[in-house]
Amino acid sequence: MGFVRGEDRQQNALFPVSLEEMVPSDHACRVIDAFVRHLPLAGLGFGKATPKATGRPPYDPADLLKLYLYGYLHQVRSSRRLEQECQRNVEVMWLLGRLSPDHKTVAQFRKDNGDALKRAGAAFVRFCQGAGLVRGDWVAVDGSKFQAVASRKAVVWKKDLARRQAALEQQIAAYLNALDATDGVESEAPSGAEVRQALALLQDEQGAVQAMEAALGDASHRVDSEPESRSMPGHGPAYNVQTAVDGAHALIVAHEVVNDAADNRQLQPMGEAARDALGADRLDVLADAGYSNGVQAEALEAQGIQPHVPANRSINNQGDGRLFDRSRFTYDTDTDTYRCPAGQTLVRKQRMNRDHVVMYAARMEDCGDCALKSQCTSAARRLLTRYDHEDALQRMDGRATPEAMRRRRCTVEHPFAALKYRIFGHPRFLMRGIAGARAEMAIATLVWNLKRAMKVLGEAELGRRLAAA
Repeated sequence: MGFVRGEDRQQNALFPVSLEEMVPSDHACRVIDAFVRHLPLAGLGFGKATPKATGRPPYDPADLLKLYLYGYLHQVRSSRRLEQECQRNVEVMWLLGRLSPDHKTVAQFRKDNGDALKRAGAAFVRFCQGAGLVRGDWVAVDGSKFQAVASRKAVVWKKDLARRQAALEQQIAAYLNALDATDGVESEAPSGAEVRQALALLQDEQGAVQAMEAALGDASHRVDSEPESRSMPGHGPAYNVQTAVDGAHALIVAHEVVNDAADNRQLQPMGEAARDALGADRLDVLADAGYSNGVQAEALEAQGIQPHVPANRSINNQGDGRLFDRSRFTYDTDTDTYRCPAGQTLVRKQRMNRDHVVMYAARMEDCGDCALKSQCTSAARRLLTRYDHEDALQRMDGRATPEAMRRRRCTVEHPFAALKYRIFGHPRFLMRGIAGARAEMAIATLVWNLKRAMKVLGEAELGRRLAAA
C-alpha cells in the first residue's frame, strides 16, 4: 500500500479564468471592499485622496486601507508581511486588483493617517447605528494595557538616578582626596594623571545623570526608547487603551489611547466621547470602581450622562467592621456637620487636599459619656471623612447595581480579549509613539466592529447594506 499522492506538477489544470470567480459572494473581502468603496476619503482627511495633475501618481488610499483592514482581520500587521500577502494571497490580489505596494508605502500610509483612520471607524459606527446594530442607550467603559515598543531595561527611574548620583559624588570625593594625598609624593599607586583621567570620566557621567534628572522633571520615570509611554505595573512600558462598548452587540463606539496608567481620570473623557459618537442626548455609562471620580461624575450628570460606577473609597469604620460605618451618620448640608447615631454633632476639623477629603470630629466629652461608644469607636472620639463631591459619588454608587456590573462585564471584556489575541495576536504595538499606537488601535477597533457586524448580519447581508448605503 502506497502513500496518498498529489497530482503531477506537469498536469494541466483548469483554474478559474478570473479572480472574481475565486472569491465567494459572501466573503469578508467583499464586505471590506463595499465599506471602503463608499467612504469619502478626502472628507475624512486621508492623505493623497485627491491625486495631483502632475508627477508620479500615488497609490489610492482606498487600496491601502483595504489592505490594512484585511491584514488586521487575519492578524497580519507588519508592513513587510502585508507586502508579501499582496504577492501571494489570491484574496488580497482580488481586493487590490493585483497591486503590490512596497512595505515602505504600506507603513507610511498607517503612519500618516492616524486621525483619518479614527474618523473612518466613527463613520462605520454611524452606519451601524442606522442599521440597528448600535442601540446607543448605554455603554460599558473599560481600559486595558498594551505593551509599547520598548524593553523594561529602557525605563529610567528617578530613584535610581538619585542613588547613582549619590554614588558618583562619593567616588568623585574619594578621587579628589586621593589627588590631594598623592601630590608631591612618589609611590607605586596610580599616578596623578591616571587619577585625573578617571575623575574626568566620573564627572562626565555625573553631568549625564544630572541632565537625565532635569529631563524627568516631576515624573517618576522615563522610557528612553519610547518617551511617550509609561511603565505600568505588570506590563513594563505600555499604553492604556480605553474603550466604550455599546450594549446591543458589543460594538466599540469610542476608544482612546492614553499614557496614564490609572483609569480614574478617564470617566468623563470616555463618557463624552461615547455621547458624541452616538449623538445621544442621554446616555448611561457603566464602569468598574477604578473609574470612581466624584468631580467627573458630577460633570457628566450635568450633561445628561448618568455614570453607574461603584464608589472606590475607604470605609469609615473600625474594629474589623463591627463598629458603625459612615452610613449610620447623617450629613447636614446647611451646617456642614454630621449627626451620629447618638444624636451628637461631628464638626468640620480639617481638609486634606492630597486625598480630597474633609475630616469631621466629635467632641471628646460627647464620646466619653456616650452609651454607644463601644459600638462606634475604640479611640477617644469618633472621626469621619467626607470626600469632595460626596453626593455625586453616592448617586453614582447607587446606580452601580449588581445587575449593572454584570452587564458591564459581559459587554466590555470580550472586545478586549479579541483585540489582544484575535486581531493583534499579541497585546503589543508595532509603531513607536502615542500617535502610532492610536493609528494601530483605530484600525483594530474598526476591524473588531466589522467582525461583529458580519457575525450579527452575515457577510452577504452586511455587504449588501454597505453597497446600498
